Amino acid sequence: MQFDYAPNVKQLQEKLLAFFDEHIYPNESRYLEEIRTNRQAGDPWVPTCVIEELKPLARKAGLWNLFLPRSTRAPEGLSNLEYAPLCEIMGRVPWSPEVFNCSAPDTGNMETLERYASEALKDRWLEPLLRGEIRSAFLMTEPAVASSDATNIACRIERDGDHYVINGTKWWSSGAGDPRCKVYIVMGKTDPDAPRHAQQSMIVVPADTPGITVKRFLPVFGYDDAPHGHMEIELRDVRVPASNLLLGEGRGFEIAQGRLGPGRIHHCMRSIGAAERALELMCTRSLERVAFGKPLGEQGVTQERIAEARCEIEMARLLTLKAAYMMDTAGNKAARAEIAMIKVIAPNVALKVIDWAIQLHGAAGVSDDFPLAYAWASQRTLRLADGPDEVHRNAIARLELARYRQKEPA
Repeated sequence: MQFDYAPNVKQLQEKLLAFFDEHIYPNESRYLEEIRTNRQAGDPWVPTCVIEELKPLARKAGLWNLFLPRSTRAPEGLSNLEYAPLCEIMGRVPWSPEVFNCSAPDTGNMETLERYASEALKDRWLEPLLRGEIRSAFLMTEPAVASSDATNIACRIERDGDHYVINGTKWWSSGAGDPRCKVYIVMGKTDPDAPRHAQQSMIVVPADTPGITVKRFLPVFGYDDAPHGHMEIELRDVRVPASNLLLGEGRGFEIAQGRLGPGRIHHCMRSIGAAERALELMCTRSLERVAFGKPLGEQGVTQERIAEARCEIEMARLLTLKAAYMMDTAGNKAARAEIAMIKVIAPNVALKVIDWAIQLHGAAGVSDDFPLAYAWASQRTLRLADGPDEVHRNAIARLELARYRQKEPA
């Protein structure tokens, strides 16, 4: 088994790490200051200047749209396995993926448009997304039902001549707070009487369509995530052309599986980057601080945690790379067990390592002087986003048990 990265990936790693040293890390405090200034001025949803300034530099460096494989519109896109170590680096700073046009939910939406949309929809929406000119949101989760079981989705998408009419309420629509968010991909129910997994469809909805109301933003552990935002959105008699439906009626679950596989593994790649940075901060801090007569790094409990963190990060990375390899070679369906496993493991490993880093930093760890508190809050949401741990564990168990049900009795 080959564990080394391809030469082109190594070159991109070097470029990306150099870009972080020159442009990302030095601008971390500036980014936060911009957010604070906008909030104090009464509008936290103003896009930050720092990201817009860095985008052209990233594109010039060849670090743009790396996430999208097999696309003639984005020939720079890499395979999942090639992208994994680069996405991990981006995960070290939460806002950095947008600099490279590799941030969620745009990545998943661009993948969806590339794989399932008509050429007309690609021209209108995919092209400006690939250029980083607009942003997008994915509207799936609903407040009135347990959305971990997506068959519960109640939002209606009903045919009316040459249009579809949409009625429903969505929430945790990440990215919908950004004024640059110009398009939604909405999952809803087109036929309540169809078989359970053939009732849902997905449709492309311009964000300025009449009948759409962004009701409120939903903070995450007190963070508003501005200018990104997670919004509750009401759709009342929203009319869009029938040609905006993706693939056809009843194919929403099929699209969701194609969309969520890459999205989940991208989250896991970034989780490993977040864990690596937390471990780096923990080690640095442990060598700088003295307690009870010796550096924290010489305390037994600290060494135990550093060792455990290194072991768990390495295990999580290897499983992520295996899942990425299987997605590339056998397809998302064949890799569904590995995708589910890493979706459970990576955020939990990151949470454990970040928590240990916070503990070692003491009160500073829960402040904004270090990126640990926000990193912990972000990783905790990933145990719910793109399916909660419990759903993924159930899927893993069903696949495991199926192997034994297929065996002949002894």
